[in-house]
Amino acid sequence: MGRRIPMWQILLVIAFMVVSLMYTIVVVEGYMHTALILSGAFAAIIAIMNGYKWSYIEKGILKNIDSSMQALLILLTVGMLIGTWIAGGVIQAMIYYGLMILSPNIFLPAVCIICSVVSLATGSAWTTAGTVGIAFIGIGSALQIPDAMTAGAIVSGAYFGDKMSPLSDSTNLAAAMGGANLFDHVRHMVWTVTPSFIIAVTLYFIIGMKFSGSDASMESVDQLQTVLFDNFYISPILLLAPVAVILLVVFKIPAIPGLYAGVWLGAIFAIVFQGDSFGNLLGINMYEGFTSSTGDVFVDTLLTRGGLSQMFYSAVLVLCAMVVAGVLEGTDMLKIVSEKLLVFCKNTGSLVLLTLVTCIACNILCADQYVAIVLPGRMYKEAFEDRRLKNKNLSRCLEDAGTITSALVPWSTCGAYMSTTLGVSTVAYLPYAFLNLINPFVSLFYGFTGISMEKMTEEEYQAVLRKREQDRNEMVS
Repeated sequence: MGRRIPMWQILLVIAFMVVSLMYTIVVVEGYMHTALILSGAFAAIIAIMNGYKWSYIEKGILKNIDSSMQALLILLTVGMLIGTWIAGGVIQAMIYYGLMILSPNIFLPAVCIICSVVSLATGSAWTTAGTVGIAFIGIGSALQIPDAMTAGAIVSGAYFGDKMSPLSDSTNLAAAMGGANLFDHVRHMVWTVTPSFIIAVTLYFIIGMKFSGSDASMESVDQLQTVLFDNFYISPILLLAPVAVILLVVFKIPAIPGLYAGVWLGAIFAIVFQGDSFGNLLGINMYEGFTSSTGDVFVDTLLTRGGLSQMFYSAVLVLCAMVVAGVLEGTDMLKIVSEKLLVFCKNTGSLVLLTLVTCIACNILCADQYVAIVLPGRMYKEAFEDRRLKNKNLSRCLEDAGTITSALVPWSTCGAYMSTTLGVSTVAYLPYAFLNLINPFVSLFYGFTGISMEKMTEEEYQAVLRKREQDRNEMVS
């Protein structure tokens, strides 16, 4: 290990990363991958100048890449899932029947609510976006609702469930990092997520009012249904694929096996109902994605997607982000920043503010929601306890900013997944992901007003102090 890196050098690293990313995205409209790699290299140079050996830095990078492997495998599997589901007519059936029950003026709030229910049941925002989310994009396009708005409603609903479901890995992780009981943690989040969700759904209702059932939108709906029915076998039996995947997740089958089951169901449906060949599925649809050739430009654009190769851009982006995260976390740069900031925490509100900002900064700089939960959880646990705040206050803050804002960062694992899966850039859907934008501010309101910020009893506080002393003794021994 090297020596403690000076604060001014850490700020230089952060500035380099922010400027290079903004220049790449805004000015030259280039690829973020190179900006992230250059930022990682610059951070490594600073670390080496402070006595860190490359072998140590490399271990930190590889450790972070290893932590992202599950996310990358899910990302690639969803690519195959989309390819086989379109080849099997599953997505087409979801769109066809969805158009029968959803009208333009209630579409956006309905999307948010339905996605929240699916995500609550499965505990996975990713599964929600990769199944019903894709269908909603198609339905919204037919109803002449901008894809960015639809994607924003999908992300809002998906992250409501991901945040509140006891089945969610991020929910369990936040409770563990805060030292809170899982169900105490979930109940405590009702304070922040309920008003955020109500406000978000209300905003979707207001926006949706301008999308009335015009003749143009109804004609496009009829045309889409006709093209789908004429070119694909459409039947309710095709809906068994998404139902099966959701049930597998509900019954606690791990995400990757559950998604693979969905892939093979899609493949079977493609062969049995759509007349596809097994060789074509393996050689083209699973790898390159499905290519629609109905002759209708809108339908062909909508259905030409999926495949393993279409996820490579996002997968490599995540790997590049993990390089930066490995250097920043492995050399304690972010930890040093937080220690400096804790000096300015004079009350509960400022401590909550610092926690929320650190979670968001971790999502931006480390590009991973798990880091944005674990790192601030480790940093501020004692600070919350010293103010005699119950552990569930910290765990709630970790979710209110760490989990919720992860999908709003283009180069994060969650942002990359959502944009690639839904076919809408993160920057485009960000203004419409109302729940994700509102929730941190609701949490901040509670921090400064003290509402719902439950305090420990004297007995609970003394138990915390005894536990700390016990942990220190075990470390020494």
